[in-house]
Amino acid sequence: MWMDHRAAEQAARITDTGHGVLTRVGGVMSPEMQPPKLLWLKENLKESCWNKAAHFLDLPDFLSWKATGCLTRSLCTLVCKWTYCPPDGWDASFWTMIGLEDLLENNFSKIGSVTCPPGSPLGDGLTQEAAADLGLEPTTAVGASLIDAHAGGLGVIGADVKGFHLPCEDQPITSRMAMICGTSSCHMAISQQPLFVPGVWGPYLSAMVPNLWLNEGGQSATGRLIDHMVKGHTAYTQLQEQIQQRSDDNIYSYLNNHLSLMANSHSAVDLLGSSLHVWPDFHGNRSPLADPTLKGMVVGLSFSQTVDDLALLYLATVQALALGTFHILEAMKEAGHDIRTLFLCGGLSKNALFVQIHANATGLPVVLPDQTEAVLVGAAVLGACASQDYSTIQVIKESIVTFAKPSATTVHGSDYQTDFCKALYPLLKLLKPVSKALDPWSCM
Repeated sequence: MWMDHRAAEQAARITDTGHGVLTRVGGVMSPEMQPPKLLWLKENLKESCWNKAAHFLDLPDFLSWKATGCLTRSLCTLVCKWTYCPPDGWDASFWTMIGLEDLLENNFSKIGSVTCPPGSPLGDGLTQEAAADLGLEPTTAVGASLIDAHAGGLGVIGADVKGFHLPCEDQPITSRMAMICGTSSCHMAISQQPLFVPGVWGPYLSAMVPNLWLNEGGQSATGRLIDHMVKGHTAYTQLQEQIQQRSDDNIYSYLNNHLSLMANSHSAVDLLGSSLHVWPDFHGNRSPLADPTLKGMVVGLSFSQTVDDLALLYLATVQALALGTFHILEAMKEAGHDIRTLFLCGGLSKNALFVQIHANATGLPVVLPDQTEAVLVGAAVLGACASQDYSTIQVIKESIVTFAKPSATTVHGSDYQTDFCKALYPLLKLLKPVSKALDPWSCM
């Protein structure tokens, strides 16, 4: 899976080749992409896996194959994670240079010799077996897939926000950035022309929105990091006991309320984080530093280990993640993106503190569409397109907006909250060389 970084050494060797395909992944090959994972399999499981495999598929394409028996690959998966580049296709020199020349056999049949755009109908639809498993009719149309985050981006980025007086209103859709926030976060920015952002994946044509270029920033651990910090704290058991007395609360809504009580107001919560700071790259930095070797750290700890201290660590973690988003935005804007509004979806978009601090840290309004399951909306668009009742994905998106008129909740940061977060930002960046320096010490 994507979060498995065991191929970090292979990814570093691929980066060292300096091959031209690296320009489309921000200049650095990530261990979360498929070429280093394939190389790891060849080098470590050659007899038991590599030599026996007939096909290597990304999860979305594997699910499509299970549903239809069709091996046609989605351009979304191949372009974004496998270095495929239409209209030229696979670059044989790249695979040869990294030691995977055997994948060239039979027109790259093991990794995909036939491709199609997302939403294209696959095969004859659902097979008899898949239809029985799913309780659906055989031959039901199945659309070529999007990666889950890209489906979320498609489902959220076109939300109707007329009347909200947002800076993206009456502006091109390229003024919006979709953030899909869950275990990790993906920051999806689109443009009319290809923009090359150091440390950020892309540009990829039509990988999310047809006929637009995609740059994909991200954080390798967001929800995973928050859970790690909260559930690993000494006071977590005490926190659970307190929550059990209030059955209407989950962990994070309780912590959000607890922080408000500590600050005596919602608006002053940010200021509680003035003396505790987190460098959030516990699982490396996906972008814009593109360094999987970075480690996390916490600065400002004391001996105290109360629920209050747990809440402050939670706050500092969320603030660090939000400033990481600001760092990604900075890199994208320097490369030519004009992002004016954030559109959030995913599990963390339901966390009010997470959303508010992102508005504070970035200085941008945040939109939460009423259709909260944006990944499912994006997947539904693919199915509708595959049904051939609509001509293109874009027509479907316009039909959804016209028919459903989805409304939205908007969140803004106050000037002083944004100023406070901006004051934290230089301090956070000072921690980066310390995080990097930890790596050689770990080998002693």
